[in-house]
Amino acid sequence: MRVNYNISAILANKALNQTDSKLSVSSERLSTGYKINHAKDNPSGLAIAHRMTMQLRGLSNAAQTASDGVSVVQTAEGAISEMQDMVHRISELAVQAANGTNSDDDRQMIQEEIDQLKLELTRIASDTDFNGKKLLNGDFDLKGYSDVEEVKVSYYSDEVKVGQYVISAINRTYDADGNLMDGSVTLLQDGSANAFPADCTIRYEGNKAIIEGRDSFRMDLTIDDSLATASNVTLDITGIGAMRMQIGANEGEIMEIRIPALGLEQLGLKDVDLSTKEGALKAIELTDAANTYISSVRARLGAYQNRLEHTANSLDATNENLTDAFSRIMDTDMAEEMTEYSNEQVLTQAGISVLSQANERPQQVLQLLQ
Repeated sequence: MRVNYNISAILANKALNQTDSKLSVSSERLSTGYKINHAKDNPSGLAIAHRMTMQLRGLSNAAQTASDGVSVVQTAEGAISEMQDMVHRISELAVQAANGTNSDDDRQMIQEEIDQLKLELTRIASDTDFNGKKLLNGDFDLKGYSDVEEVKVSYYSDEVKVGQYVISAINRTYDADGNLMDGSVTLLQDGSANAFPADCTIRYEGNKAIIEGRDSFRMDLTIDDSLATASNVTLDITGIGAMRMQIGANEGEIMEIRIPALGLEQLGLKDVDLSTKEGALKAIELTDAANTYISSVRARLGAYQNRLEHTANSLDATNENLTDAFSRIMDTDMAEEMTEYSNEQVLTQAGISVLSQANERPQQVLQLLQ
């Protein structure tokens, strides 16, 4: 037995310190709900968990973005639905005006309603917005440009590759109604870098030249009446301009929403005039084309909405599964930790008792000196 160094007390104190440290860790885990509270607890687990945290927050915002996209599409589609009803009314009036029993005065009165409908179509196309952004004026359609001011790229399909295309010649010829005729536009189709695909053909609607090819290739050109001839017209197809929705937590996870312009010019109703029987018959044809155009736009918007809703559901499912994985790494198993906490409590009480007894042993040495 030794007096200077109480080995029993030193050993008991060491064990008590270790137990107390474990008890503190267990208490912290129970109070915070996390089994990783410091980097030293699990360095790799902490790194993985924080990457997951960033991903989870991004997924939450992406789901909100998808919901916003649905709202945008619904806003646009609601306005377009009303525009289509007005096109139906114009068609109805055109059929009425084409009736031979009507006089020119009768048709003039019908034309007054047509004029008001055209004004309202223009107003809806220019004023419909979402959060201050105009939806139906073409701001969110893919952009294309021409180096000749009188030639405009009014539309092209998703299948048109980004780049430059060349029109060899424009030589406007008109029919009796002032519409472009075959041969007005000649495409470059020699297989060079800026050439149109060899299978492209052209049809004409009013002052529009519609270029179509395989695999849904389509490009619409509007040629101003002031242009008689031109050669080597270069068209720059940018592939940009659509509304970009961030539908994922990572870079590049986007969805582009195209909403083409729906003004009178795009609908082909700018020159509708029912004051004559011939104009009424022409209007029937124009409203049919306008109805088809609007239906195609609404179909595209409906497809966007379905995709966005599926995207939102997918993001919610991914968020749920990722949260479960995060929980397995970070969250405390309360039952297991409570068992550990109770065990360390017992050991702490035992250690205190043993240390107390070890501290009393030097007193027993005094009995040997009596």
